[in-house]
Parts: sequence; structure tokens; C-alpha cells
Amino acid sequence: MEEEKGLAESEEPKASLFPLFPASDASQSHSHQLITPTPPTQWLSNSSFTADLSVINDAVSIQPQPQPLLEEEEEEVEEEPEEKQPKSKEYEFLESDQDDNKMNSKNKNKKKKKKKKRKRSKEREDGARKSGVRAWAGSDSNSNTNSKDYYFESRGDPDNLAFGSLYRMDVARYKPHNPLKLSGLYYQGLYWWNRTGAMLDRDGDLDALDSKLVSAGRYWSAKYTALERHKNLKRVRLLAPIKSTAADDFIPLSDIQTSHEGVDSGSVSRASMIEESWEDEVLRRTRDFNKLTRENPHDEKAWLAFAEFQDRVAGMQPQKGARLQTLEKKISILEKAAELNPDNEDLLLCLLKAYQDRDNIDVLISRWEKILMQHPGSYKLWREFLHVVQGDFSRFKVSDMRKMYAHAIQALSAASSKHFRQGHQSAKPSDTAIVQLELGLVDIFLSLCRFEWQAGYQELATALFQAEIEFTLFCPLLLTEQSRRRLFEHFWNSDGARVGEEDALGWSTWLEREEENRQKVIKDEETARDNEKGGWTGWSEPLFKDQDGSRNSINAANNNLDVGELQEEFEDEDVKQEDETEALLKKLGIDVEAEASCEVKETSTWARWSEEESSRDCDQWMPLRRKSAGGSHGDGTPDREGDEQLLRVILYEDVNEYLFSLSSVEARLSLMSQFIDFFGGKISQFICTNNSSWIEKILSLEELPDVILSTLRRVHDALTKAQSSLNSFSLEELLGSTNDISKRTDMMKFLRNATLLCLTAFPRNYILEEAALVAEELSATKMNSSCSSDTPCRVLAKRLLKSDRQDVLLCGVYARREAAYGNIDHARRVFDMALSLMEGLPMELRSNAPLLYFWYAEAELANNPADSGETSFRALHILSCLGSGETYSPFKSQPSSLKLLRAHQGFKERIRTVRSAWVRGLIDDQSVALICSAALFEELTSGWAAGIEVLDQAFATVLPERQSHSYQLEYLFNYYVKMLQRHHKQLSLSKVWESVIRGLQIYPFSPELFGALLEIGHLYTTPNKLRWMFDDFCHKKPSVIVWIFALLFEMSRGSSQHRIHGLFERALANEILHNSVVLWRCYVAYEINIACNPSAARRIFFRAIHACPWSKSLWLDGFLKLNSILTGKELSDLQEVMRDKELNLRTDIYEILLQDDLIP
Repeated sequence: MEEEKGLAESEEPKASLFPLFPASDASQSHSHQLITPTPPTQWLSNSSFTADLSVINDAVSIQPQPQPLLEEEEEEVEEEPEEKQPKSKEYEFLESDQDDNKMNSKNKNKKKKKKKKRKRSKEREDGARKSGVRAWAGSDSNSNTNSKDYYFESRGDPDNLAFGSLYRMDVARYKPHNPLKLSGLYYQGLYWWNRTGAMLDRDGDLDALDSKLVSAGRYWSAKYTALERHKNLKRVRLLAPIKSTAADDFIPLSDIQTSHEGVDSGSVSRASMIEESWEDEVLRRTRDFNKLTRENPHDEKAWLAFAEFQDRVAGMQPQKGARLQTLEKKISILEKAAELNPDNEDLLLCLLKAYQDRDNIDVLISRWEKILMQHPGSYKLWREFLHVVQGDFSRFKVSDMRKMYAHAIQALSAASSKHFRQGHQSAKPSDTAIVQLELGLVDIFLSLCRFEWQAGYQELATALFQAEIEFTLFCPLLLTEQSRRRLFEHFWNSDGARVGEEDALGWSTWLEREEENRQKVIKDEETARDNEKGGWTGWSEPLFKDQDGSRNSINAANNNLDVGELQEEFEDEDVKQEDETEALLKKLGIDVEAEASCEVKETSTWARWSEEESSRDCDQWMPLRRKSAGGSHGDGTPDREGDEQLLRVILYEDVNEYLFSLSSVEARLSLMSQFIDFFGGKISQFICTNNSSWIEKILSLEELPDVILSTLRRVHDALTKAQSSLNSFSLEELLGSTNDISKRTDMMKFLRNATLLCLTAFPRNYILEEAALVAEELSATKMNSSCSSDTPCRVLAKRLLKSDRQDVLLCGVYARREAAYGNIDHARRVFDMALSLMEGLPMELRSNAPLLYFWYAEAELANNPADSGETSFRALHILSCLGSGETYSPFKSQPSSLKLLRAHQGFKERIRTVRSAWVRGLIDDQSVALICSAALFEELTSGWAAGIEVLDQAFATVLPERQSHSYQLEYLFNYYVKMLQRHHKQLSLSKVWESVIRGLQIYPFSPELFGALLEIGHLYTTPNKLRWMFDDFCHKKPSVIVWIFALLFEMSRGSSQHRIHGLFERALANEILHNSVVLWRCYVAYEINIACNPSAARRIFFRAIHACPWSKSLWLDGFLKLNSILTGKELSDLQEVMRDKELNLRTDIYEILLQDDLIP
């Protein structure tokens, strides 16, 4: 035994960096030394990299250990002999040489270990580590004599790929794949290696490197990193069988059982384990995709996946030529797919995006036009085409964009009319295809109006809305298209009031009045002629006719002469005025003949010009009429101010190309709702946030609307309250307040008049009635709701109720406005009156009862006086009347237990009826109000758990696909989240968190849910987890909403400028968000106001106007915020480019110069 131990000590084993320990060897080992590895197994062997790294063990063995770890191990070694000392004394008198030898060998080994550890600590103090290093792995001295097999792990340390290399001599740490199957000795040895290896002195290893090793590099160097990423490096892959989308929709039970058994036994069912390189994978997947698309040529997902795989292949190719070849292959794949599926819009869009990466803009536009000629009725194709053309800086002009929008509207309108005629002939006028097509047509029209407004043509945008609402909602019946347009031209050129103006009647009513007046005039003329009959009139009548004809001819000749003379006079006047203007400018020291860039050198002048331009944009949004516009003096001399006013007159020719008719009620209501939202009115949720209308609206924003700003303020206050930071700021501070009070007041009056007129086309529509009342409040109080105790909309509401006393929903809307102003007693009287009249109404009106009861209960709970018990009792009384079905009576006392029990049973029965209707897809506002009332009733009586259970059961009835397209169900989910937030202290974090995450998966563009995510997340989770959540959503469903809330979170916490800068760059690098004006404006304002980096703001500004050339507000930001860094020449050049792009400029720079001269 002693000879064997001596031989083992003289020949130290050269251990592998990744040793393998079989179970049999581990059971026979009795020491903690590293054991010589067995021959490599097949799964770890790789002949691509072999080197001798055995000497690393020597370097590690002489490396000094940390003192705390050494003391702990010494204490453990010292405690063991003391504990076992009595046992050794018991066997001291036994005559057994074998036992003595065993005990002696154990004691000697422990002493040797203790001695070695003391020696290591002493060497650490003396710094004599380098003398112990004989050779490093890969050197020639040991590679020949002691060559051993080492293996290259293809995965490697994640830090190598994240940072390119490790910090100096940091050694990567590896963990076993399955620690449960390893032997105890190997697991302890690996744990000891990780603990000691993590505490090595990295700086000390640098000096011990061999010169050849420094040049060759270790396994974490760039050389071997490139080897790891090499396309010929083979990796072990686990492949599952590819299933076609045409397969069955169920999973066989046998597959589930075998898969579980496979996981438990370490094998994989129905899968294969192969070793392949990147090139092998490309060949294999290409072969699989070819087979899949050949067997299922009409499977669009297979074609799109094949094209997406080409993007991955191109990402692995460093050469530009190879990437272009892969792009050509992708285009050929998509062309084949489009040939087999010519009507698939997703394949066509993917193909056109691939063309965009290869072709120039002219060729791309021609390809777009060719495809649009083949599919003129596709809303998605027209929308993407308009985005492409509008975002191209080199080709952008306002006039060209108007032509594109005219083509799109005319093509979609013709397709809609064709569908309507076909459906009318087949007795199916309410076809879903017609509704979707008309909704897309309305969205294109809204995009046109936003484009005109943002380009500076606010009067044209307003006139377009007026013309389309008149043409669609108030069109006379039984007219052909040609006669309809002829009569509308007559109406537009007349002095009749239009939608939104005072005393507007609507086109059809105005036409009837005109016809009545015309008939009255004819009758008066006939009566006058009858009265004149009875005497000889002589020959005067024919003579008068001849005389009139001669006079007309003479007047025509004189007019021709006068026109020629007037033109000459006007030309002379223009020349004379130009000379006078030049003389005046020379007196002011302005040389007109000089270059435009040298005219104004002071940047302050350009800053005042931009302020004046912004002010005029806010004021001049309403189109003028010809009478009010003027144009010339009474003596015939031209008036310059009048000529400028004429530019604000919108003629029939300006709106004729964009008019279309709508047949479906859904499209008409969408037009009116988006009209109210466009002009800043407050309207209840009318579309789902997954709707394309909402997504387009958010993407085209120049400033954040009040609906989103209110949520941002609430979340910002919650974040700053939880963590006070001096560096925190909000997004609202970046953009500032751009809403002028006078402009907002006039706009609310215009909106109130338009909404009241449209109520004749949509009678008893509570959404429009609420919008009209809110607009009346804002117009009367100038956006200050606390200036008076009386509700400003009270007079208007009473006037509307007098005209229709059975409109109970109008009573509810009016009562809610009274409660919002704090007049809870008056609101109760209105609610009680409406609910008392409910029994005598027709059945179709009585179905609105759940909305009234729910609004009443919410108003009571929102009124939170000191005595909250009475408020709860009132709400319970209201809800119990709804649940039990009893006749409503005003509140007198707390409801009895029997009444509550009846209400509980009644809610159960009514919810069962609602759920059966939801299964068939019949979801309306009344049923959602009933579910909310039942949940609120259970919350007040049985607790929050019962209320949440009611909502959970309601959601279980509806499929997620149907849930994602219903704005009623989105409102219900928001109500569900609010209930969870009210009781988040009693609930578990997982319940609230999982519910919010589930909601964001269904509604990924909802501001309310992202606000709830931050309000809950900042209380119970770490900032890094919230960032991870935002990164995940930004990657899967990128939108302006996601990035706005991600930026809000970082800004409210006062995060570093580098992270906020990175968020902006990542957001604007997205091809969808690259044309978002509000993100660019926030970015420029952040660099100016927060980061205080004007040079960076200057670069960002030029990138912004290149991406969004149509936004006049974005251009003016450069004049207002960057005048300290931009020169006068640059600002003058910017104005010239704005004129070239045909943006509407209302102010001349000479006006500012003349103002300076007039100021004493």
C-alpha cells in the first residue's frame, strides 16, 4: 500500500479541463484530487479542437485561496479528528494490521491536505505563483509528450458572445447538463472547482502566458469565437417532426404519453438527434420547405416561413453579394407564392417589402402601381402604398400625395359600390365584406384629413370632413350619382350653412327649403302676372326682349373691353407696387436681389417667424366663404390681405375627388366617431385598440391626445410617489402644451353644432349625445370645469330631453355629467326619474335598463363622502333592483337580506342568458353592463373574490379570437383589471400580474393595460423585470404605445441618459415606427431640454424631417428649439425646402422684418 501511494504521489495525474467521471470510478475514489479522465465518450468528442490543458490544474493548485474559505475548511478538518477520536481509542487495543493501516492512511491524507493548504496560503503571501507554472495548454513542450483529448463546446460561455471576450484571464464556468445523474464525488469536485476558479487572481495569470499562447489565443479569443460561429462547425440538434398546418387540430393522447415517458427516460419520442453544420441545416430546411410548399401550395404560412428563413440565412452571410443573392432567392420564392395565391394580401405585402430592399424608389412605385391595378379593392395594399410614398423624402410633394389619396378613395369607393350592387341583387345588402370595405375606405379618408392637417392645410381638412358628412349622412334619397354630385355642387357653392356652422340644417333639408322657396317665388310671379292681365300692353314686351338681347350683347362687348383694360391696369399696378416694395425694402436695408440665404441672418427673426406661423396655424383652421374672404376693394384695386384670405376658401373642385357614399350604418357611425375624435372631443370607447383605425391614428400622431395623457399623468404620479428622484420628468413636459384656449373653445363649438346635427341621422345614440354635452361644457367653460357650480351642459341637456322624453339613455348621460361636476343630488333626481319611467316604455327601450343601473351605481360609489356606508347601501339598493327585477323605487333604507338573496339569484339567471347569447356572438353594451353590475354586486355583498369569479366565468365563455376584436369585451377586461387593482393588497401578486399579462397578449396596444402594468409592477417586481417585459412586447408587437410607456417608466425613475437614448434609437429603427412624428418630436425635445446636447438634437432633427417630410410641426420645431445651433442660412434653406415640398406657409418673413421696423 505504501509503495502504491508513493507511486501515485510521484506521478501526478494530468486532469482534463472537462473530466468525465464514470459511476464505477467515483465509487472507488477516496480523495478530492482530480482523477485522470477516461477515454472520451462519443457525445462529447470533437476532433476540431484538441490541446493539452492539464497544466491548468497545477496553476490552480498553487493559486492562493481566499482566507475565509481556507479558515472554514481548516476548521472542518480540525473538527473531524476531534469527533472521531473516541472511536479510534475503542479500536486501539484490537490486533488487526489491516484496520491500523486504514486509519493511519486516513490520518496521513488529512494531514497532507492541511499541509498543502497552508503551503498555498504561504505562497500567496510571498507571491511565488509564477515559479510553479511549467507550461500552458497548447504549448509545444507538452503537446507531444502528454497529449490528451480536449473538447470544444459549441455553446460556450454566454459572456464570450455578449462582450466579445472575457476580462483578462477570466475562465468560463460550466455547469453539468443534468446534475442529478452525476456521481456524488464528481459533483463535489466540480463544485470545489467552481468555487476556487471564480476567486482566482486574473491579473496574475497574464504574466505567466507563453509568447506563442499570447499570439494564438485561448479558447475565448476572437480566433476561436470565429471558429464557433463558422458555418462548417457541426452541432448536435434535436429535431421534432414538422407538422403541416393542414394537420388535425387535436393532439392524440398517445403522443402525450410517449412524450412524457421520453422525457423521463432521457430519450425523445418522434424526434431525431443529428449532428449538422449551418450549411447542413440550410440544406435540410430548404429541402423540408420545398416539400411542404409543394404538398401545400396554398398554405400562406408555409410560404411566409420559407421567406423568413431566407432572412436568417442572409443574416449569417458577411458578404454583401451573398446577401443580395439570398434576397433574390427570397423574391423568387414570394413570386412563386403570389403566382399560386394571387389574392393573398399578406404574401403580396411581403413580396413588395422584399422589392423595397432591392429596387430603387421609381421601380418600386411602378411595381406597386401594377399590383394595385390588379387588386384595386384592397384596403391593406392601398394603406401600405400610401405609407411608402408619403415617407419617401426625395419624391414627396403635397400635390402628388393628394393624387395618390384620390386614386385610393376612388378605387375603394368603386369596389364598395360594386359589392353593394352584387349584394343587393342577391338580397344580401348587409354583407360583411361590404362593411369591412367601407370601414377601410373611412380609414383612408381619415388618413387624408390627418395628412392635410399636418401639412398645414387645416381649412382643407375641415372642409373635407364637412363635405363628406353632408354627402354621406344628409344626402337626398333616390338620386343617381351624377345628379347627386351636381346638386351637391350647387349646395357647396351657395351660402347655405354647412356641418358645424351655426344654423346648419343639412344638405337634404337645405335642398327642400330651397325647393320650397323656389316654388314660392314661382307662385308669386304667376300671381303677379295674373294680376297684370286685363289690358292692352302694346308692343313693348317683344321690344323689351330685343332690347334686352341687344343690351346683353353690348354689355358682353363692354365687359370684354373692361376685362382687357383691367388686366393691363392690374399689371401696371403690380409693377408699380413691386417697385414701391423694393424701394421700401432698400430703405430698410434689405437687398431683394441678393440670395435668399443671405436675406435674414439673425436666428431670432426666424424664431419669431416660426412662433407667428404656429399661432396662425392654431387660429386659421376654419374654411372661409367668398363673401367674408373679400379679395378687392370696391374701386377694383386689389387687396393683398383679401387675396390671402381667398386662399382659405375651399371650392367644390378641391373636395370633389374625395367624396364617396356609405351604405352601412357601421361605416357611417365610424366616420362620425372619428370626426369627433379628430377635433379633440371626448367620446366613449367606440373601437377596439386592436382595430386598424386605432393603430393608424396612434402611428400618425403629432402630439399625444388627452386620453393617453391622462393615463400617463396617473402612472407618472404613481412612479414618482413610490420612488422620488430629482432627475425624473414626464413626457408631457417634453412636448409641452400646444392647445390654445381660444382655438379649443371655437373648435368645441364647431364640434357641438356638428354632433347635434348628426343626432338627426343617429337618433338616441348615447355616445354622440355624451360627446355633444362634453363639447358644450368645454366650449362654455374654456377647459375649466371648476369655474361654476352649475353644469354648463344643463341647458342643452334639458332642451334635448324636451324634444324626446323617452330617451332614457340621454337622461343617464346627463346625470353622469351632473355627478362629474359634484352635483350628486341633482344627478340622483335625474336617475330616479329615468328609472321610474322605465316600466312604461317599449321593450326595445327597456333593454337599456342595465346601462342606467350600472351608471347610477358607479356614480354613487364615485361620490366618496365622509360617510361611505350610505354610499355602499345606495349602490346595493340600485343593483338589487336590477338583479331581482323589481320595479325601481328611490332609496330609503338599507336593502334587506331577502332582497339581496333575490338579486343574487336573479343575476345568476340573467348571466346564464347572456352567456348563451355570447356563445352565438351577440355581444352588446347592455350585456356587458349587466355583467359589470353583477360583479359589482357580488363585490359589495360577498367580497372581491366573488366579483372576480363572475368576470372570470364571463371571459371563459368567449373565445380569445372574438375577444380581441370586441371593444365591449375590452371595456369589460379593463373593468376587471381595475377591480384587481382595488384589491391588490388582498390578492396574490401572481393573480394580478398574470391577469395583466394575459390582457396585454390579447390587447397589445391598450394604454390602460400598460398603465396597469406599471402601477402594479413597480410595487411588486424589480425594474429589470419590467424592462424585460417591455423589451418582449417591443419585439413581438411594436407600437408607439409600448415605447411611450417604456420611455415613461425610465424617465419617471430618472434612469441614465444612455438607456433612454437607446430606447429612442431602437424604437425609431423599427420600419413601422420610423415614420412616427410624436416619437421624433419627443426625441428632439429630450436631447434639447434634458440631455442638453444641441449637436445631437441637430442630427436627430435632420433625420426626423427626412423620415417625416409632411409634418409642419416637426419642421417648426427646428426653428423654435434649434435656433441657437442652426445658422440663419440653414434656417432660410429649411424654409425653402418647406416651400419645395409644398407645405402651407402662412407668414412671410418680410412681415416679421416690417414689424421690427415699426417697433420704436
